[in-house]
Amino acid sequence: MDASNGISDGAERTARRSRVSGIDRALQVIDHLYETGAPAGSYAIAKAVGAPLSTVYVIIDDLVEKNMLARNGDGTLWLGSRLYHYGLAYARSLDFMSVATQEMHDLCREAGETVQVCGRDADHMLVLAMADGPSHFQVASRVGTRVPLNWTASGRLLVGHLPEPERVDLFRRGARMSPTGRAEIDAETLSDAARAAFEERLSIQAGESDYSVACIASPIVDRSGNCVATISIVLPEQKAFADKSGYADRVKASAARIETVMGWRQHESASHSVTP
Repeated sequence: MDASNGISDGAERTARRSRVSGIDRALQVIDHLYETGAPAGSYAIAKAVGAPLSTVYVIIDDLVEKNMLARNGDGTLWLGSRLYHYGLAYARSLDFMSVATQEMHDLCREAGETVQVCGRDADHMLVLAMADGPSHFQVASRVGTRVPLNWTASGRLLVGHLPEPERVDLFRRGARMSPTGRAEIDAETLSDAARAAFEERLSIQAGESDYSVACIASPIVDRSGNCVATISIVLPEQKAFADKSGYADRVKASAARIETVMGWRQHESASHSVTP
């Protein structure tokens, strides 16, 4: 065994343990303030969490500097504004999924077909939630399924709000041939299609990722004009084109209702001005 490698590995493990310990200590400080519900001084915090006062001083100074904690005029510590913003973001995400899931089930009953809520995971589309329709039609993409953005109607909508250079770069990097061989892979063509679908608030694909399966999707757009998710009806291809406008109207109305409940509908005029 190379002795230098052994020393290096040991140092790395020690550093890793140190980092984890630092994070644990910081969480202990924050948890103590949260659980007691009142500001406290450094000495009281150190005693409560069972850590050396010198260690707690260093951690507290770092947390104050990063706005994770706030130091009051009397020297006591309390939770900082950064934690408040994190909490708001988390609450919004919970609210969104609750609203979107309820609408998903309502649309499933109304349309009588499978409905999905999808989001973006880097270069992929991710199925976030799903309500199975009453028919025996089986959809391969279940909750947790990740597929390249260019395979799906939702995938194009999820990047339709981005500036053109970003769209082209994303598709150039992530577009893949689909199992059916019918999915578009040219980055410029996909970019133009994504923008057009986003502006129309409607994207339709058939047979691109699965044979004889169609998807009719609409974007869910936040107050900044960004597509944060989509809601879509997944159904047999033949059935989709028999009543394409009817399904399209339903899915667009569902997306609009989610935006209304979330307080995002003021984006509407801005959401159509996508950077070319």
